[in-house]
Amino acid sequence: MTFRRAALVVLILVLLAPLALAGGWQAFLRFQPDRQRYPVRGIDVSHHQGAIDWPAVAADDVAFAYLKASEGGDHRDRQFAMNWRAARQAGVRVGAYHYFTLCRPGVDQARNFLATTPPDVDALPPVVDLEFGGNCGTRPDGAALRLQLDAFLGPVEQRAGRPAVLYMTDEFRRAYGGVLPDRPQWRRSIVFKPSGRTAWTIWQFHNRGRVAGIKGPVDLNLFAGDRAAFDRWAGP
Repeated sequence: MTFRRAALVVLILVLLAPLALAGGWQAFLRFQPDRQRYPVRGIDVSHHQGAIDWPAVAADDVAFAYLKASEGGDHRDRQFAMNWRAARQAGVRVGAYHYFTLCRPGVDQARNFLATTPPDVDALPPVVDLEFGGNCGTRPDGAALRLQLDAFLGPVEQRAGRPAVLYMTDEFRRAYGGVLPDRPQWRRSIVFKPSGRTAWTIWQFHNRGRVAGIKGPVDLNLFAGDRAAFDRWAGP
């Protein structure tokens, strides 16, 4: 290959690279796991999504939504109560989640979560969000984490009347998976199906999804079974 021809090839590759990257990004944004295998879709939101048009969300094939209720021992999401009422009115099954901080006692966090969430009998099982992103710098050993997590789960599960769900990132699971209690798992694994032998109940497969009624990106999730299995799991 002559120098001139080689230079032309390089130039073409340079010119085509942005198109290839743009195409890959668009493919990522459109990614959806097999809808026949996983027909029950959901989202999780907080105040970061701003005002939400819940009837539009419900019409966009969203069956369930987990709403951020609280964080740590004193923070409460300012959109939670509004989202809870509006989502239920739109016919979306709702549940609440708590972001568990590693530097506050579990009993304080449970008190905050229970004070924020209504004791609705038809709510989805409560969720505790376990991740390092945005957390405090404390890294307790496994025994200390389990002690505080159990202190949170005790009163929360007592009121709910059923086991809570553990949401976790792969990083958190690698660090503490060996000491976590046996609970249904909600796994965050963007695009790729969750790995490992442990069964999961919910899969968060996208973090830049698009749903009608929400301006900007939103987390997308799916349930592990069909609609009948979801209804049995979700409760009354």
